[in-house]
Amino acid sequence: MRRFVLMAAALLVSATPALAAPAVVSVSVAPELQKKFEKTYGVREAHLLTKGLQSSVEKALARTGAQDDARVTLSLTDVKPNRPTFKQLGDTPGLSMESFGVGGAAIEGKVVTADGKETPIRYRWYETDIREAQSRWVWTDAEFAFDRLARRLARGQDVAIR
Repeated sequence: MRRFVLMAAALLVSATPALAAPAVVSVSVAPELQKKFEKTYGVREAHLLTKGLQSSVEKALARTGAQDDARVTLSLTDVKPNRPTFKQLGDTPGLSMESFGVGGAAIEGKVVTADGKETPIRYRWYETDIREAQSRWVWTDAEFAFDRLARRLARGQDVAIR
C-alpha cells in the first residue's frame, strides 16, 4: 500500500506543470513626495504607506497569479490623508483628529514580464465626496486607491492613464 501511495504521489508531481514564481513587487516614494513626508506628514507615514501598497498588490497578484514571474515596480507620487497625521497634529496647534477631508493617492511604475515586455503603470484615485470621509482613519482613501490598483493589476487590466 505504501508503495502505491508513493507511486501515485510521484505521478501527480510529474503530471503538474512547473509552478511560476509569484510577482516581485517593490515600492518606493518619489523624491518630491519624500520631501512632503519629511516636512508635512512625517517620515513614519511613508514607511506605513509603502508597506501597505506592497502588501495590497502582492496579495491580489497571489490570488490570481496574473503577473507570475513578473517584476512590479511602483512609486508613490502623491498622497492625501483623510485626517491629520501625528506630525501635522504636533506641528499645528488647534488641529484635531476630528478634522477630516477627502484623500487618495497617485502611483506610477511598470510591470516587466519574464519575456522583458514593459507595461507602464499610472494610476490615481481621490475621493470626491466629503460625506464619504467622515468616519475614516488617516489613510483610508489612499489605501482604497492601493486596493483598486491591486485589483486591476490582478485582473490584468490596463492601468496606464492616458
